Amino acid sequence: MAAQTAKGASGDPHLKDLVLQNARRTNAIYASATGSTPARKRIRLDSAQASSDPDLDKYAISLRLHAEYNDVQTLPEAISSKLPAAGTRRRKAKAGEDAGAQPEEQTRKLIEGIPPSNRKNSSGTAGNAGALVVARKQVGPAGAGAGAGAAAGRRDQQEHTSLIRRADVMTQPRPDWHPPWKLMRVISGHLGWVRSLAVEPDNKWFASGGADRVIKIWDMATGTLRLTLTGHISAVRGLAVSPRSPYLFSCGEDKMVKCWDLETNKVVRHYHGHLSGVYALALHPTLDVLVTGGRDGVARVWDIRTRSNIHVLSGHTGTVADLKCQEADPQVITGSLDSTIRLWDLAAGKTMGVLTHHKKGVRALTTHPTEFTFASGSTNSIKQWKCPEGAFMQNFEGHNAIINTLAVNHENVLFSGGDNGSMSFWDWKSGHRFQAMDTIAQPGSLDAESGIMCSTFDLSGTRLICGEADKTIKVWKPDPEATPETHPLEWKPTLARRKY
Repeated sequence: MAAQTAKGASGDPHLKDLVLQNARRTNAIYASATGSTPARKRIRLDSAQASSDPDLDKYAISLRLHAEYNDVQTLPEAISSKLPAAGTRRRKAKAGEDAGAQPEEQTRKLIEGIPPSNRKNSSGTAGNAGALVVARKQVGPAGAGAGAGAAAGRRDQQEHTSLIRRADVMTQPRPDWHPPWKLMRVISGHLGWVRSLAVEPDNKWFASGGADRVIKIWDMATGTLRLTLTGHISAVRGLAVSPRSPYLFSCGEDKMVKCWDLETNKVVRHYHGHLSGVYALALHPTLDVLVTGGRDGVARVWDIRTRSNIHVLSGHTGTVADLKCQEADPQVITGSLDSTIRLWDLAAGKTMGVLTHHKKGVRALTTHPTEFTFASGSTNSIKQWKCPEGAFMQNFEGHNAIINTLAVNHENVLFSGGDNGSMSFWDWKSGHRFQAMDTIAQPGSLDAESGIMCSTFDLSGTRLICGEADKTIKVWKPDPEATPETHPLEWKPTLARRKY
């Protein structure tokens, strides 16, 4: 009705006033936010009327806003009940203030072009709640004019709304200083690649197994050969010495798992069940349980005394390349060439979790001796995890090789050995690589025989034993003459390290 009157009386000033009065009444009746009648009608004003009275534009916009959004000003009960905090914060009003006044006030300011006032922070000054940090106000010199003050205010507002990095985002834990490691001893005696190592619980000797199918016992202090055990008909891939009984356990590519009595130096038990080569072996620290894994993609749990197969931990689709046991859940951790790590519930014999972060096969695992954490190694990737849920902690970036072995000691030194002979020493806490070098190849060996196959720290953590493809065993120790002054820590914090 009002629109038709406006078209017919565009030339009469008196009718223009009537049209304006009619539009205001229409707005008062139909465009109220608290009214029960929905405002569905729209008033169209021509350019002559809009130019004569600019309020008509605002009335038309107000009418359209209420017509479009009046039904959705409040959330439905089903949604608002799920968001109590957001709803109460948004609808919180001052004491004695009408509940519908705030949305109406915001609508009015939106129509009239009045910017909403900034909220006040805890210090009483106006600030932008969306700013990452509170920027300092720039106080001009004494005697500055109003124009300079306005410009400073605009700069303050820009600083508030700009994306300023917070200081704590850029801070990283400073790595601990560790002395560099140097070669101490080279032990020769194997006729094939040295594929497995194990240290005796009293730290007096260690065992090594190689591709020459023999197990050798070496004196820890002097590096001399004590004993040679023969019995496997293929490469020995895993060794473990029991801390509670005089037993040495070995496994190999001949599908055999053997238990050696170190008092008689003979095999006293065999554990039959694997369908292919056995690549990894671990003893449970508190139970008389042995866990083995290999090319058939399963990890088998054995009772040491009865030789019975307690569990068959199946789930991997590739070779189980390494496994570790610990006292608390997950009591068994397996890494496979199917690029996954599985955490197992030993009591139920089922998977507790699957870690799929690696892109290539997981060849190496190591557990921290004192912390409830472990690390895994794959091609160009070393990752640190937190037990028991397997939460990802950080990446160790920089060792670009096929990681064959990992080892960590009580001093938070992580060692990683590559298939190309590269070695890296890391700070366990921060992930900083404080030393990187290549192994020293045995004279006369081929370039292809420079890979590091296995490694372990002795129980004191001051000797690192590495088995290599040049048929030697190399023992490394920290430099006793190194100090933070002679070998300063070369570390620069990066702006943003990848955490995935």
